[in-house]
Amino acid sequence: MMNNVIEIQDLHVVRGGRDVLPGITVGVGPGVTGLLGPSGCGKSTLMRSIVGVQQVRGGTVTILGTPAGDRTLRDRVGYVTQAASVYDDLSIAENLRFFARVLSVDAAGIGTAIEAVDLARHRDQTVGTLSGGQRSRASLAVALLGEPDVLVLDEPTVGLDPVLRRDLWGLFHRLADEGRAVLVSSHVMDEADRCDRLLLMREGRIIADGTPAEIKEKSGSDDIEAAFLQIVEEAA
Repeated sequence: MMNNVIEIQDLHVVRGGRDVLPGITVGVGPGVTGLLGPSGCGKSTLMRSIVGVQQVRGGTVTILGTPAGDRTLRDRVGYVTQAASVYDDLSIAENLRFFARVLSVDAAGIGTAIEAVDLARHRDQTVGTLSGGQRSRASLAVALLGEPDVLVLDEPTVGLDPVLRRDLWGLFHRLADEGRAVLVSSHVMDEADRCDRLLLMREGRIIADGTPAEIKEKSGSDDIEAAFLQIVEEAA
């Protein structure tokens, strides 16, 4: 059995007096794992907990055997939030040089990270003049600095055109083929079949875990959206 890179045990998160995560236990190994569920189901809170920036009520999260948020993980975990996390008044290249210094990683990988997200032609363009999709890809380039072992990507393809979505999923699989763990969240069910493994989430709980084919077979459905609805109905 493949060892898990991320281990979550009885994770409990309360926000605004509400149990957002009422006690999740799950592991994530190498490959591309999709975290799919409707908006507001707790995906972002779970991802924030994984990278150690979310206050938790109870439970544990470890990455590569180290508690989430530990300083030693700073250059081993790449994280992309839903909102672009780059500075609008700097160019793409300037942003990456800045973050390379912050992360204490080799600046020699800046060009590789920019090329990986297909922004080489825009490397000297100020981020504030980029399209929304380009800004999202610039944030992804930052996350790729230092060739992290784990990538936690919160809805990185939402709002992108079909060609860019296809290209980014191709990138995620190339990274996974190099032995990295890639956790990608989305509320777009048609992206499910692009994943090696799926975690379907609803109301703060993991309601299904398996390959796309396994989940569809168990529910007797032809597509993931129908499978999700079937699982929800059975749980009710």
